Amino acid sequence: MEEIITRFPPSPTGYLHVGGARTALFNWLYARHTKGRFVLRIEDTDVQRSTQESTDAIFEALEWLGIDWDEGPYFQSQRFPIYEEYAQKLLDSGHAYYCSCSSEDLETMRKKAMETGGKPKYDGTCRDKRLSKGDNTVIRFKAPLMGTTVLEDIIKGNIVFQNSELDDFIIQRSDSTPTYNFVVVIDDITMGINTVIRGDDHVNNTPRQILLYKALESPLPAFGHVPMVLGNDRSRLSKRHGATSVTAYRDMGYLPDALINYLVRLGWSFGDQEFFTRDELIEKFSLENIGRAAGIFDQEKLLSLNADHIKATPPRELIPILIPFLKEKGVETGDSDYLESIIKTLNIRSKTLRDMAEDAMFYFQDEIVYDEKAAKKFLSPSALGPVRELIKQLEQLDQFGEKDLEDAFKKVMEITELKLGKIAQPVRVALTGKTASPGIFEIIEVLEKERVMSRLEKAVQFIMDKEQKKS
Repeated sequence: MEEIITRFPPSPTGYLHVGGARTALFNWLYARHTKGRFVLRIEDTDVQRSTQESTDAIFEALEWLGIDWDEGPYFQSQRFPIYEEYAQKLLDSGHAYYCSCSSEDLETMRKKAMETGGKPKYDGTCRDKRLSKGDNTVIRFKAPLMGTTVLEDIIKGNIVFQNSELDDFIIQRSDSTPTYNFVVVIDDITMGINTVIRGDDHVNNTPRQILLYKALESPLPAFGHVPMVLGNDRSRLSKRHGATSVTAYRDMGYLPDALINYLVRLGWSFGDQEFFTRDELIEKFSLENIGRAAGIFDQEKLLSLNADHIKATPPRELIPILIPFLKEKGVETGDSDYLESIIKTLNIRSKTLRDMAEDAMFYFQDEIVYDEKAAKKFLSPSALGPVRELIKQLEQLDQFGEKDLEDAFKKVMEITELKLGKIAQPVRVALTGKTASPGIFEIIEVLEKERVMSRLEKAVQFIMDKEQKKS
């Protein structure tokens, strides 16, 4: 079997959005699944709109997602001599010609065609003039006037185009810069690309590209056009549907594997399975299972899947990617064992790493700030007895294991004749400042004896000071 070679060719005119990332993923996964090669190409012939900042942003997004490439990155702006060579081949073989029609001429053609109910396209004025290169000449491809061009699409099935609907399109502008449809074909031929997976907004470009392949006597790649990603209102995905930049999801605390999992499932399926690891996707991905319906981007589903991936990731592996979110909050810690123990208490309840960092703050604070409502409800005179009794019981413990803590709380329950909830909630507020947190035994075990005793004693003092102010 021929080695599969796929590519991803972003234009550096902005950030990498989720639709582009999904296209990259499909190509990358197919190359990895077949043990083929994945090529990265930067399509930067639009000099005015292409920027180094956008190029760097694309690299950054792909690297965060873990999409690596076997060849490249190639830059179209560095390949102009190759395009010149192939344009000359088409001129020499009679498949292209120079055209000197001005923009005014083209506008006249367009109006004439519209008036007669025809399609506004180039009418072939210079097709047989055998013009030479001039200051204002372009090079046009001589498209067949009759017959059909068939796109054999892996995903959509066969699509037939009438050649009479096509025109003699420009392959090189008057300033010698090549056009999109031309350079794409030349790049794919010279880079050995034999599988092209891309968005279905490129379907209408494909017959022109097929004609170029045939004129250059090059074998056609396999084409597969995937449906677009739409917002939940079924319009084209945009910022109003939520963040569309890949790195924006990174900054919001999403895991790369969660975003990959979600994007691949927007248009591809494997039975009813929803959760996939990266290795599972590589193992199971196939072009046959890409659907024809548009993928609907649902922020809530992505958030839920991200929570599942956080739960499934070993806590130790979350440490380096959680640290930047803690640093944002002013927390500097090099104690990986302490961080791992904290993550173990939060990973089953965190939807994003940003959530986790926020929920972890009480573990690092020297002074706990009580939520006003929580303190009013739970740090009341009725809590003094059970909290003091718990302090007494915990002082006697050498170990803060779960069984030791359970026994200590049971003794407090026996002595105070209170249920666990009546004891645990004041203790939770004393230790975290909030009413919602991980399990009380987990918290105590992580904070360890010195911190726990200090926080409980401060809570007792808080209650006493509050009562003293009243009197």
